[in-house]
Amino acid sequence: MLLKDFFNQTGDDNLKGISHKNILIKKNIIAYMALNGESTLADLAGQLHVSVPTITKLVGELVDENIVVDNGKIETAGGRRPNIFGLANTAIYFAGVDIGRDNIRYVITDLKNNVITSRTDTDFVLSDNAASLEEICRRTDEFIGNSPIDRSKILGMGACIAGRVNPNTGRSYMYFTWNERSLRELLEEATGLHVLLENDTRARCYAEYFSGAYKVEKNMLYLHLGRGVAIGIIADGKLFYGKSGFAGEFGHTPFFNNEIICECGKKGCLETEVSGIAIEKKIIREINSGVNTILREKYDRGETIRIDDIIEAAMNDDNLSIELIEEAGEKIGKSIAFLINIFNPEVVVIGGNMAYAGDYLMLPLKSATNKYSLNLVYKDTRFRLSEMGGDAGALGAAMLIRNQIIGL
Repeated sequence: MLLKDFFNQTGDDNLKGISHKNILIKKNIIAYMALNGESTLADLAGQLHVSVPTITKLVGELVDENIVVDNGKIETAGGRRPNIFGLANTAIYFAGVDIGRDNIRYVITDLKNNVITSRTDTDFVLSDNAASLEEICRRTDEFIGNSPIDRSKILGMGACIAGRVNPNTGRSYMYFTWNERSLRELLEEATGLHVLLENDTRARCYAEYFSGAYKVEKNMLYLHLGRGVAIGIIADGKLFYGKSGFAGEFGHTPFFNNEIICECGKKGCLETEVSGIAIEKKIIREINSGVNTILREKYDRGETIRIDDIIEAAMNDDNLSIELIEEAGEKIGKSIAFLINIFNPEVVVIGGNMAYAGDYLMLPLKSATNKYSLNLVYKDTRFRLSEMGGDAGALGAAMLIRNQIIGL
């Protein structure tokens, strides 16, 4: 039996009785090992409330199907030494794709969330047109086809993109809304894989949560500070979506009494002052007004100045770049005070390009959060910078499709 067929059997109406029950137990075994690691038969029987003979039989079948491996006997204080079983990492794979504004990142992961292969296309620019949509589908299929993993072993693909996304409909409500078919449908047609479409910030949030101390921290806020601003919310150990999957558009909260028009069409949004795009515009205005910066030479050559350039300049003691990042940090901190007063999270993770600014961002951010939040709430909350790299979105998307398929 093909693994894809095995994981699709739950919804088969022709399966009844013992066969159906055994498939569900097998999936529970896989899900338990995915969360808890290697286990003995006795552990599995106790945790899943299934008899030892049944567990022994079904684990044996999973071993024969190359989904579970027998890792031999473990040492005990006395008596008979039991065998310990764990998930195989060569039978099942998942793909993840992060469709960014100026790149596409791809990963393929195994059943244990290890990244087997990855690629970044830096020559891609996201546009809301048919050519861009065609490029996304073509490049994604090319990556899957050229990867060292047999396509038949890839059980699904998670894809994420910026803006408003509803995972239930598989649609982006920011890009390609003119197409009658959803982005999920088009990616499924291009790759032949089952696809889950997700918002990019939620995918990164999930990667942060699932890769961290998720067994302890059940309430987390992930603030993504890239060229835009958005949040991912973990509430009681689960991603929070809202009614239509649009929760987290924090960057479009009207924080400022300015006349700057946001890309959403409204004025005064948080993004108009603290996003990477806003900081890029500010440094251009400062350069044009005569303020000195080491980025002036780049500007004079007609090259585009990006937020990554500004952060690098700050790290090289460029006063203007430092001032702009610190100013953004103070404003972001005030906005976070608003968030933690509402959600009272255990941890706030700062990710995205601006996280690389380190203390230039975090010191004014935490100071402002402390100043504007309730003292008891602030003391409840830990802050940390993201430790994940640029593949976080693609990895989070792969984790989400993995957990959907194996039933977590």
